[in-house]
Amino acid sequence: MQASIIIFYCLAAMIIGGAILAVTSLKIFRAAVFLLFSLIGIAGLYFWMNYEFIAAVQIVVYVGGIVVLIIFSIFLTHHSGEDMKSPKLARSIFVAIAASSGFALTMLLILQHQFFASSGNVVEPTVKNIGTQMLSTTENGYLLPFEVISILLLAAMIGAIVIAIKTKTKA
Repeated sequence: MQASIIIFYCLAAMIIGGAILAVTSLKIFRAAVFLLFSLIGIAGLYFWMNYEFIAAVQIVVYVGGIVVLIIFSIFLTHHSGEDMKSPKLARSIFVAIAASSGFALTMLLILQHQFFASSGNVVEPTVKNIGTQMLSTTENGYLLPFEVISILLLAAMIGAIVIAIKTKTKA
């Protein structure tokens, strides 16, 4: 077996293991740390594919920014050492059905898509080309998903602020 295949499987195991442990952990701080390992594994996967700029953005934005924001919000709003409540059985069953449905839909779309070999005019992954592609409004552009993610992060920050605000209790 080649070394690159072994590296890929190690990174995949790190990503999947971190994601599963982040979702199933009952301690919220540990869940954030497991999410950190999963995101670092994704950055390693980008490095493995020779997309150094995207890997650096992954580390700076997600590992360095989002996870730190999550950890600070945990320390500000909850007791980080306490166990979270175990979910109810009905909620766990619903989540399993929803995750299975999402996985089945994703696999169906992947299997229906016709993947073509590159035609020789491969775009070089430079910072300029990546930025142009991300901010493009053409068919293969990523401007709309970029804006949707920014709105999602704004909503998460507003939610964290609402949770952090303590209401005054009448004595």
